[in-house]
Amino acid sequence: MQITGEHDKDNVGLLILGAGWTATYLIPLLKREGVKYAATTTDGRNRTIRFRFDPNSSDPAPFRALPSAETALITFPLLGEGQAKHLVEMYESTHYMLERHKPHFVQLGATSIWTAPTWQDESSPYERADPRAIAEDELMACSDGSVLNLAGLYGGTRQPRDWVDRVVKSKADLKGKGALHVVHGEDVARAIVALHRNFTPGKRWLVSDMHVYDWWDLVQDWAAQTLRSLKGNAGQAESMTMKIKRHEELLAWVGELMTEEGIKALPRDTSSLGRALDGRGFWQRVGIWPIQGRIR
Repeated sequence: MQITGEHDKDNVGLLILGAGWTATYLIPLLKREGVKYAATTTDGRNRTIRFRFDPNSSDPAPFRALPSAETALITFPLLGEGQAKHLVEMYESTHYMLERHKPHFVQLGATSIWTAPTWQDESSPYERADPRAIAEDELMACSDGSVLNLAGLYGGTRQPRDWVDRVVKSKADLKGKGALHVVHGEDVARAIVALHRNFTPGKRWLVSDMHVYDWWDLVQDWAAQTLRSLKGNAGQAESMTMKIKRHEELLAWVGELMTEEGIKALPRDTSSLGRALDGRGFWQRVGIWPIQGRIR
């Protein structure tokens, strides 16, 4: 069990259910801020609590191993009807708590539930039939729950420029790419701590870095940067021929598409990028703002 402080280990401020990538940013922040915490993993690595949520099991033992918490953060997706209610009931039934001291639950979700090709914010209609949205709604209905729907996560070794080869395999793929929305792991951690301290029960939030990026603009910039780096290293140029060819191809595709589509300059106007996310609401509500700036 990873816990800060010297008080009763059965009571923490924040319980992280699923200490994965987000926790690499969240745990250092909790330590700096003096927030007492505990964290779980499926295998108990790094002195965490071994815990795996099984929506089909009513065995209370895994839940009894968890400490009481002011806020329980659920980092793994809950899907469809029943899972959120089951998790809440199992946790609350194994931890004695007065009505006024019931825990807050925070679910990390995704912004993909907003699909309309226009400006979207936390109050916009979303895909209610989406399995994750169904579980998020259930969590907020059956507990003091709130949801942080996160834009694309990046930071450390997880960099958006590395996504290009996966999502742009052809010129047609690039033509279909509009806006990209992201949020850095450090800002995700700050958002979680801010919500823990300024909780908003029954509220779903859209969390981004407050930028709308144009995929064409990013691809052109990243390809140009990579080519300068590769061609500046003559000793490795021959072995990197295929990589050079790939990035020259990306540059050409962007230029050709701009000509074909009548785009005079990059980035394209936001109104032409389809879905655009307005992330101001959450940051304004908790009184802090993203600190990572634009992706590079």
